[in-house]
Amino acid sequence: MKERTIRPARLPQDAERILEVFAAAKGIMVADGNTKQWVNGYPSLEVVQADMEKGGAFVVEEEDVVAYFAFLPSPEPTYSTIYDGKWLDDTQPYHVVHRIASLPDVHGIFQSVMEFAFARDRNIRIDTHHDNRIMQHNIQKHGFSYCGIILLVNGDERLAYQKIV
Repeated sequence: MKERTIRPARLPQDAERILEVFAAAKGIMVADGNTKQWVNGYPSLEVVQADMEKGGAFVVEEEDVVAYFAFLPSPEPTYSTIYDGKWLDDTQPYHVVHRIASLPDVHGIFQSVMEFAFARDRNIRIDTHHDNRIMQHNIQKHGFSYCGIILLVNGDERLAYQKIV
């Protein structure tokens, strides 16, 4: 197996490769029937820049960039209200993992991201689109508890999960 490293994303150096990773991830989602998530140019380099400004934009490298994710400290504004459930703990600080994207021929990225995240915080939240079965499978496989539904700024629903170790 190739050596895998995680490092902060750099713009403009990583821009082209990050966009390639996003495009590949969108292709994986569409092929799996998830056609409504990540549309209308989302995620963009502006989103990556915003992640960078919060210190939370990361790439996964195996010789070259093969994946991107955001690892952001709380609070996550869209998590302030949860419907049809509740967070496991709503008093402690947490980190959020957003925008996990990888090339289709690279495996184990979710595991690598979780190892990175839990090495930095014991309380992690994550959400995903109702149609994103691949992400739901990975989230559940890694021991997250389903907590309820959150609404994005645009009103779209997301399934919300939390894991505390």
